[in-house]
Amino acid sequence: QVQLVESGGGLVQAGGSLRLSCAASVRTFNNCAMAWFRRAPGKEREFVAAIRWSWSTGSTYYSDSVEGRFTISLDNAKNTVYLQMNSLEVGDTAVYTCAARYGVIVTDANYAYWGQGTQVTVSS
Repeated sequence: QVQLVESGGGLVQAGGSLRLSCAASVRTFNNCAMAWFRRAPGKEREFVAAIRWSWSTGSTYYSDSVEGRFTISLDNAKNTVYLQMNSLEVGDTAVYTCAARYGVIVTDANYAYWGQGTQVTVSS
């Protein structure tokens, strides 16, 4: 069983930045795919970004809507995954949730473990 706890959400003005953290109860991220999803009010859950760590090499994948603005990374020593969000837009307002699975990155909801989510609100 993997537990995921997100933090770092809040209120920010458009154009600003936030960094989300996801603390994972894993011994190692090796062969884990870690992802961020978001759900805006009245909308479907949306894939945001993912990272997979395998034998000291990380691979990342981003949705078109955030590529170039968001960066996903992980710290093996702290068992934490980060989502650095820059140039935030009002449309980025959503509950952001961390998810984990063993294996390759997928962009659908086929992740075995989910956090509770953290609210990000971007004001104009």
